Amino acid sequence: MTRENPDDWTIRVMTRQDLDLVIGWAAAEGWNPGLKDAECFHAADPAGFLMGWLGDEPVASMSVVRYGDTFGFLGLYIVRTDRRGRGFGYRLWQAGMGSFGDRTVGLDGVVAQQDNYRRSGFTLAHRNVRFGGIPQVEAPGQEGLQRITPAITDAVLAYDRPFFPAPRETFLRCWLNPDARSAIAFVEDGIIKGYGVIRACRSGFKIGPLFADGEREADLLFRALASGAKGEAVFLDLPEPNEAAVRLATRHRLSPVFETARMYRGERPDLPLRQIYGISTFELG
Repeated sequence: MTRENPDDWTIRVMTRQDLDLVIGWAAAEGWNPGLKDAECFHAADPAGFLMGWLGDEPVASMSVVRYGDTFGFLGLYIVRTDRRGRGFGYRLWQAGMGSFGDRTVGLDGVVAQQDNYRRSGFTLAHRNVRFGGIPQVEAPGQEGLQRITPAITDAVLAYDRPFFPAPRETFLRCWLNPDARSAIAFVEDGIIKGYGVIRACRSGFKIGPLFADGEREADLLFRALASGAKGEAVFLDLPEPNEAAVRLATRHRLSPVFETARMYRGERPDLPLRQIYGISTFELG
């Protein structure tokens, strides 16, 4: 076997086309990315996606998306299967972590890697559990459920703000685009009391985010969104401490299929987990 020359190693900011390649790697890992995730991921921080190259060969990836000056989220940490165990991932990790500066950093890592993340200064906040299945639901005829249009987008952005550690307007304006995803809000007496987004994935559909004031609003939104899957599988990534979210998932015949460890380096954000029925994405938080 030819030994790799360490001088051939470089780290570059991904192009938009590079990110499409990495989304394919994520699919091969079984992470089931959305069909149109890359556009909004890239919009969140165009310089926040790194690729490690051996000569002219891409071998490793990592997203280091920075939300303002205070928070960042790490994801898409992948070394190509035929290049693992040779230190490429660790080199990319060091560079990626350095790009965050003194920001608090979050990640959703596979549970088996918790100890490695701890050694890098991360502490466990809670588990996130992916529930999946084929829900038997019909769209509810509830007044107050409405498609998110430009007329209420600013109000949705304001509603979203407490649910994430830093402003993420650029990402959300893309994520709410009706051409790529279906987004629904629950509005009562002129006040937004929850919203959710569903998107097509390599397999079935994912709902995320799903934020709501209470279990009633969350259930209405879930049914409105899931009915659009038309009998295909639906996946919901929820924070395990939210028992109402677990009840919602099991009530609609979803079962645990995967889990991650939500961990932070730095001050742990104080998020309203009891109102988080589905996180946005494992890749960007």
